[in-house]
Formats: sequence, C-alpha cells, structure tokens
Amino acid sequence: MSMALHALFGGTFDPIHCGHLRVVEALAQQVKLARITIMPNNVPPHRPQPMASSIQRKEMVALAIADNPLFALDERELQRTTPSYTADTLAQWREEQGYTRPLAFIIGQDSLLTLPTWYHAGRLLSLCHILVCRRPGYPVQMKSEEEQRWLEAHLTNDPALLHQEPAGRIWLADTPLVDISATAIRQRLQRGQSCRELLPEAVENYIRAHRLYHTDSQTA
Repeated sequence: MSMALHALFGGTFDPIHCGHLRVVEALAQQVKLARITIMPNNVPPHRPQPMASSIQRKEMVALAIADNPLFALDERELQRTTPSYTADTLAQWREEQGYTRPLAFIIGQDSLLTLPTWYHAGRLLSLCHILVCRRPGYPVQMKSEEEQRWLEAHLTNDPALLHQEPAGRIWLADTPLVDISATAIRQRLQRGQSCRELLPEAVENYIRAHRLYHTDSQTA
C-alpha cells in the first residue's frame, strides 16, 4: 500500500532563495512528493555563524512558502541550544510520523559524497529514504569501492517504491542546475544590487525592510 510521501529539507537558508525552491519543486514533481517540510538548521558553534539571526531566517522561510501548499516549516532545530545531528532529528521526526509512513530526506549531491562520515550514518536509511538533488555533469561516484557498493545496493529507479516502503531507498533526481548561491546573494545585497530574479519578492522586501546583509548592519 502506498501513502503520501513526505520529505524533510534542511539548510541554513541565509537567506532562502529561488534556487532552493526551484530545485525541490522539480524534485517533488519527479517523485510525486505530497509535502516538503523546510527545516532551518541551528548552526553549531564551531561553524561560521549565519549573518541573519535564527528568527530572521525562520521568518524569511515562512514568507517564501506562504502561498505554496507543497511546503511546511519546522522550527525544531532553531529552538535547540545544543548542536543537533541529522540522525537524531530524523529519529524524532520518524517517531512523530509513525513507522509506516514513507519519509524522505533531501540532500545535495555534495552531501551524498560525505554521507558515510556523518554521525550515525548507518541509521539514516533505516529512518527514511534519501532523495539526492544531482548536479548535472557531475557523476555520482563515491569515494571508495565499499561506499559505491553501499550506494548501488540502495539505489532505486522506481519512484513507486518511495511511496510503498517507509525508508531505505536512495533516489538520484535529475534536478535543474540553478546557479544561485546564498553567498552570491549576500554579496549583491552588500553592494546594493538587485536580487529580484534570485529571491522570492516577499523575502527581498523583508531583507530590505530589516537592512539585512548590509555592510553597516551586523546581526547576531
């Protein structure tokens, strides 16, 4: 029996931009995702801190998805004061959603290549499917033969299996290459340049209203 497939999409989202949204919307069409829950990450202390605060990053995500029923917002990582691991977050999400619902976690191709080094990486596929947004022109080649065998053992080309099974499959999506980065957007904003084609209009208006990413405004 197949159930509606839900996916979790995490990121810093500093700020969320059209590249994030276009890629996962294309992914949703390919595998018939019913819902994508966007979860802004709480950045651990040893990583470079976002320029926008947790609240501002959350508010920008809320504005970006306000009119799109495909998306939902999950704030749980922003409410933690300690670094959180993907495996722990997915375990909590799985417990809430039940053990029969098909769940997926969306990552980029670069993250797939480092996945075996993640905390409790072996647990991830017991908790969800993994949907990989490929970068066109980049072959998916893991770093060792053992990791390549692991990938090939879990790969599926049949999207129906993502709906019929709760977890355990890896899907390599042919998502569009959208050449937009949050870093480039922040640089454009610092120079006072328009980001009209790069940001949802409501997000750009929010950034301007709060003077985010300007050289004269350093936020927490």
